[in-house]
Amino acid sequence: MNRYLHNIAIALEAVVINKVRSILTALGIIFGVAAVITMMAIGEGAKKEILDNMKLVGVNNIIISPIVKDSENNGENSEEGKETDTKKFSPGLTLGDVKAIREVLPTVSNICPVIEYETRAIKGDKSTAVTISGVSPEFFSIFNLKVSSGNFLGQNHMEQGKAVCMIGSTIRSKLFNQEDPIGKSLKCGKIWYKVIGVIQGYSSGSEKMEDLGISTYEKHVITTTNTLLLRYKDRSLVTKQGIKRSRNNKTEKIKNHNQLDKIVVQINETEKLKASGEIIKRLLLRRHSDVEDFKITIPEIQLKQEQRTKDVFKFVLVAIACISLVVGGIGIMNIMLASVMERIKEIGIRLAMGATKKDVVFQFISEATLISLSGGLFGIALGVILAKITTYIFEIPTIISLLSIFVSFGVSVAIGILFGYMPAKKAASQDPVTSLRHE
Repeated sequence: MNRYLHNIAIALEAVVINKVRSILTALGIIFGVAAVITMMAIGEGAKKEILDNMKLVGVNNIIISPIVKDSENNGENSEEGKETDTKKFSPGLTLGDVKAIREVLPTVSNICPVIEYETRAIKGDKSTAVTISGVSPEFFSIFNLKVSSGNFLGQNHMEQGKAVCMIGSTIRSKLFNQEDPIGKSLKCGKIWYKVIGVIQGYSSGSEKMEDLGISTYEKHVITTTNTLLLRYKDRSLVTKQGIKRSRNNKTEKIKNHNQLDKIVVQINETEKLKASGEIIKRLLLRRHSDVEDFKITIPEIQLKQEQRTKDVFKFVLVAIACISLVVGGIGIMNIMLASVMERIKEIGIRLAMGATKKDVVFQFISEATLISLSGGLFGIALGVILAKITTYIFEIPTIISLLSIFVSFGVSVAIGILFGYMPAKKAASQDPVTSLRHE
C-alpha cells in the first residue's frame, strides 16, 4: 500500500509542477462533464414539464370542441353551396351529443360538457375579467383538480341549477384578498353566485395547454352546466332578439350557435383512446348531418409524441456531450505521450533506483486519472452553474439529477484510466540504460 501511495504522491507532484499543462489538458474533461450534466438537466426538466402537463390534461381524455365558421366560408356565392348548407344543417355540439356518446360508447368512464363565456366578476368595489364555466361534477375528477378550501360542486347543485360556484386562485387573490371567500357572493353578468370552493392553483400552465383545449382554471368561475344554461345564456336557443339582429344586419358573420364549448370524454383504457376517438367522430357526423363542424383532440397522445421527440433530442445532446468527453480523453493521452518523451531521463532514474515497470505504469495512470478527476469535479460545478443560468435567463426548466452527476464523473475517471494506459505502458517499456543517457 505504501508503494502505491508513494507512486500517487509522485504523480500528484508532477501534476502540480506542470499546472498550466494540467489545466489545459483538463479543459476537455471539464467542458465535457459540464455539457453532459447541463443537457441531462434540460432533458429531465422537459420530461417533468410533460408529466405535469399530463396531470393537467387528466388521464385518457378526449376533447371535442366545435369549429365555428364565418358566413364568408359557407358558400354564399355558390348555388350549390347554398343547397348543401340547407340540406346539411348541423345543430352544433349539444347536451344531446353528450347523452349519445355516454349511451353508445362502452369505453367511457366519465364524460363532461363544458360551457364557457368571457365576462367580468364583481365583488364590492373590485372587478376582474374572468371566464365563467359550466361543468358537470365529473369535471373535477377528470382533470385531477383539488380544492384549497371549501367543497366541490355536487350532483344536487347540477340537478337544481343552484347559483353556486367555485373560483380559481387568481380570482380569490384579486377579489377577496385576505378574506375567506367561502360563503361569500360575487356577481357575473346579472347573476349572483355563492362561492362554495376555491380550486388549488398549479405551479405552471404553458400556452401549449390552451392549444390542447385545457386550462389551469386559475381565472375561472366554475358553476354547473344547468346553472349556466338556465340562469346565464343558452346559445342554442333561437330568440326574438337574435332574429331581429340578423335581419337588421345581413352582413353580420355567423356567431357560435353551439350549446357547448367542449365535451371532455374520459376513456377507461389508454389502448382504446384512438379507436374511441374514431367511433366518436362517426357518431357525431351522423348526428350533425355529415357536417364536420367539430374537432377531436387527444392531448395524452400528443404529449407522449412530444415526449418521444424530446427524448430523442435529449439523447442526441447527451451523445454530443459524450463525444466532447472522448475528445478530452484523447487530449489527455496526447499530452501524457508528450510528457513521456520529455521525462525519459526521470523514468530511467526511477527504474535504475529499483522501481518496477508496474510502478511506472501506475504513476502515469495516476497522473492521467488525477487530471481527469479534477476536471470532472470542476465540470460538475460548471454544469450545475450552467443549468441554473439556463433556467434563469432562458426560462427553460432544468432538473439536476444525481444520476447525471455520477455518470459524468464516473466516465471522466474511466477516461483518465483508459487513455492514460497507453502513455503509461510506453513509459514502462523504456530501457533504463538508454533512458539515463537521454539528453
